[in-house]
Amino acid sequence: MEHGVVIGLLGLGTVGSGVIQIVNEHQQELKHQVGCGITIGKVLVRDKDKYRESQIDQDQLTVYAEEVLNDPDIDVVIEVMGGVQQAREYILQALNNKKHVVTANKDLMALYGAELLKVAADNGCDLFYEASVAGGIPVIRGVSEGLSADRITQMMGIVNGTTNYILTKMEQDGRDYEEVLKEAQELGFAESDPTSDVEGLDAARKMAILATLGFSMNVDLEDVIVRGITTVTTEDMEYCKQLGYTLKLIGLAKRTEGRVELTVQPMLLPNSHPLAAVQDEYNAVYVYGEAVGETMFYGPGAGSLPTATAVVSDLVTVVKNLRLGVSGRTIHSPLHIKELKTDEEVDSKYFLRLQVRDETGTFDALTSLFAKEDVSFEKLLQWPLDEEEPVAEVVIITHTTNRAAYERIYKELENMDVVLDVKSSYRVEGGQV
Repeated sequence: MEHGVVIGLLGLGTVGSGVIQIVNEHQQELKHQVGCGITIGKVLVRDKDKYRESQIDQDQLTVYAEEVLNDPDIDVVIEVMGGVQQAREYILQALNNKKHVVTANKDLMALYGAELLKVAADNGCDLFYEASVAGGIPVIRGVSEGLSADRITQMMGIVNGTTNYILTKMEQDGRDYEEVLKEAQELGFAESDPTSDVEGLDAARKMAILATLGFSMNVDLEDVIVRGITTVTTEDMEYCKQLGYTLKLIGLAKRTEGRVELTVQPMLLPNSHPLAAVQDEYNAVYVYGEAVGETMFYGPGAGSLPTATAVVSDLVTVVKNLRLGVSGRTIHSPLHIKELKTDEEVDSKYFLRLQVRDETGTFDALTSLFAKEDVSFEKLLQWPLDEEEPVAEVVIITHTTNRAAYERIYKELENMDVVLDVKSSYRVEGGQV
């Protein structure tokens, strides 16, 4: 420690290169923050001979993980290699070797976070993972430290930049999903295989991490109800706009009297809601606390330097803890036992778009079905689709109901003679228009 702290990196991709750049270029600021120098020891790569623009010497590169994990001179291991099982094995080995760990790996923390945090605590080590959720936005530190005196009741947010970019361009330009997805891939906002993003899995992992931390309970990825954006259409976007709403892929974690609901799905938000204004690849997380009320964290959710900034911020905390002799003491076991809400306990409004027979008795049949479940209409609009055919498009926004009642209505709609097609259905959140 007298000569500074030495770090080892697992991975030298986009984020790893950003970490090296910040550590090398911000030495004066880092030394002022932590009181000692921070230097880079070994960096694990797949190919030592690959050309890199990173500010790293060739002799610091290695293809052997043991040269990072077992090096007695390395104090902190930074994992930015991605993947799950190999990363888990490396982090476990580092912790068992009494090395502190910083990771940006959301998949790993969503699946094995509880296990890794316990191993870290058992070894008196720090394990921080700020960059695993929302890139450069300090939402994890904000929840765990800034709001630590409050009782968080709800977290909802846009935590995937790829899907937000796609939905933003669909709304602004009136282009369909496939066209905008292709553009996002060409610009580097979407992977060649975008499944994890567009099906909501990436956002679900992040919400599992946030809920575990914010609610102090062990939340599993399987607890999150997930639906992606692949069926969203430009027609849906247009109707939302006419009604004063914006359609976003929203991650929602809500706690009521100790029972929680967790979901990721496309939702309608009033245009006045702060999240409705979050565009393109940006992320934002809205946090509700009993004492503080409403707060929002906003910023770039990905990218080399934004994500690397979050990683290095965790590194600064690790070094401060090392110098204070309090490493590993910030890790606590969950306070609450997880209890998930039933479908009858999950309340919301809903948007429905139907194609129906434009004839006498259609609306009587629809209103009777909704009335049977004690669900009323907040908004109802109708447009004839074809002057020669008795077919109309109907858009409904319900008043608040529970998920069980709505699902019963939805199933009956699919089997009604007067309903030709249930075109789309979305949850509505965020208060009145």
